[in-house]
Amino acid sequence: MKLRLGSITFSILALELTLIRWMSQQIRVFAYFNNLLLIAAFLGIGVGAALSRWSKPLIRLFLPSLFLLAIVLRFAQPLGLMYLSFPDRAISMWGAEGLKADETFAENTVLIAVLFCWVAWLFVCLGARLAELFEQLPPLRAYSIDLAGSLLGVIAAVSLAALGTSPPWWIAAAALPVLLWHSRGWPSALAFAGALLFAVLSIESAQFSPYNRIDMRHTTGREYVLSANRDQHQYIRDFAASHSEDAALYELPFQAPKSHGTALVVGAGTGNDVAAALRTGYGHVDAVEIDPVIHAIGERLHPERPYADPRVRSVITDARVFVDSTHATYDAVCFGLLDSHSMFSSMSTLRLDNYVYTTEALRNAWKHVRDGGVMSISFLVFKQPFIAARMKRNLREATGTEPLVVRDRSGQTYVFLCGKGKDVPLAARAAAFRPVALDTNIRPSTDDWPFLYIRPDTFPKGYVVVLAIVLAIALIAVRAAYGAGFYSRRRFDLALFLFGAAFLLIETRSVTNLSLLFGSTWLVNAAVFAGVLIVAFVANAAVQRREVGLVAPMVLLLLALAAGYALTPSDLAMHGLAFARTAGVMLNVLPIGFAGILFSTLLRRSPDPVASLGSNLIGAVAGGVAEYASMIFGLRVMVIVAAVIYIAGFAVAWPMMGTSQPDHLDEIGQE
Repeated sequence: MKLRLGSITFSILALELTLIRWMSQQIRVFAYFNNLLLIAAFLGIGVGAALSRWSKPLIRLFLPSLFLLAIVLRFAQPLGLMYLSFPDRAISMWGAEGLKADETFAENTVLIAVLFCWVAWLFVCLGARLAELFEQLPPLRAYSIDLAGSLLGVIAAVSLAALGTSPPWWIAAAALPVLLWHSRGWPSALAFAGALLFAVLSIESAQFSPYNRIDMRHTTGREYVLSANRDQHQYIRDFAASHSEDAALYELPFQAPKSHGTALVVGAGTGNDVAAALRTGYGHVDAVEIDPVIHAIGERLHPERPYADPRVRSVITDARVFVDSTHATYDAVCFGLLDSHSMFSSMSTLRLDNYVYTTEALRNAWKHVRDGGVMSISFLVFKQPFIAARMKRNLREATGTEPLVVRDRSGQTYVFLCGKGKDVPLAARAAAFRPVALDTNIRPSTDDWPFLYIRPDTFPKGYVVVLAIVLAIALIAVRAAYGAGFYSRRRFDLALFLFGAAFLLIETRSVTNLSLLFGSTWLVNAAVFAGVLIVAFVANAAVQRREVGLVAPMVLLLLALAAGYALTPSDLAMHGLAFARTAGVMLNVLPIGFAGILFSTLLRRSPDPVASLGSNLIGAVAGGVAEYASMIFGLRVMVIVAAVIYIAGFAVAWPMMGTSQPDHLDEIGQE
């Protein structure tokens, strides 16, 4: 029984991470909206919890349903899904700027809703089986096994990412436990094999890193085009052989170096910026790149072999953390073409590179520029002047200087230059390029509001409509699964619903905070997710041994949230990185621990633990939708929202704490 329960939660976590990665690569809209998939998973499990009596037929439908989704993902491009545009233009989405989003609003919205329901259905099948097994054990013991299986699922997914595996491995890890322990028989075996087959066919000639699907296309001679997650990302060019305007644009930040000058290239990619620094005479270059596979491709294929040069030191890590942790200073600090084409994490509306360009990040980078040196940002704006305007505003606020902005002949690539000191001849350096005048009356991006790609003065009707549809689907699905009586006090656990919504908000905030301190790498994000599960496991074990009530953990939770609101990662970093990381872990782990104690205490006393668990998961759906409000109000406000929701949940739960305990508490006490 314990093995079966642990295996189904293993599959749930592994499938969540698999679909977030694979669907983002095959249907690009989910790369920019991928916590929608997480919301679908929460909804599906919550609805499935009500259908435990149907678990056997539902679990038999899981693998055939996954097989059909694998077919759709394999043929996403001919089906017109791969470059499906988001229903509006409020968010700049790479590769979809030329699509007629407004003209296809209804069609695209329906397609997104259908895919959302399809993903939710997969988790309904798994959630029903989870609930059936959950009911057969005391609730806190079952919850401990649930958390342990989830932790193993995270570890498996992270291990596969670290090994650079491809989609068939992800599918196998997520679906094999279902085939072995929950849905045997030749129909399930055939569906499993079919899902693997179409996952294999989707690879084509791609390579996979922890962050990207990488496709290479040979153009002429020794030049290549590299695509990341289906979008054109970088050229590998032999600029030394033909000195073109493009070569001069790359060399612009590195002109007139001091004797044996030093340079930092952030977002070094395959090495074009590094090669430019070497061509212009720099004696040492620190090249920082987050994606090890893209870096390895540059080592192997770049015609100028910049990474083989002894003057270059390569560092594979997050750009922001390197800048914040290094003590070196440079004659040139160059931010390369760093649009990530992917999301910060599965639990956030942020892209991977959002925090690289905030005013706080640029201010820290500016500290590493020597007097007389230059800091530059190269960015492919592609008909999005508001991004250029925001970048210039960020630089002006970070450096206290007026940036010089120039662009190439195509008008798509912009270079922003800031000189440190009065005698840096930026205008003379950039005389060959067209200067750009930008209206910087635009909201800057900061660590609290790091949304570089949000278009100003545009109502996000697509987001509003899609999220409204998600909520409508959730209400209808919950009503159909649980029946009208679910919303009565007897079935619907309002307190745990509210706690689920608030927990999602503080968990998301923990991911962003700790990634700021440790880096936005796959390892850090995985460690955060694993840490959340471990802390919840410890909290649940503590409640199993001794119930502490609600008042003490609630007070401590609110105090921890207040401390986390008052002390930002930037505040902590002022006292040194070691202190910041230690304090940051404490500030973000403690709320999760106290919230875990509250959850386990209420689950232990629930007369219907499965319905309470379903209520909590559906609350997480509401929290996932509420998280999008951070794009308007900022991230710190979400801490206040979470605290208010927790207080409301406490107000609902407190009057019920004096009622008689359910019979299963006696059984728990005898374990």
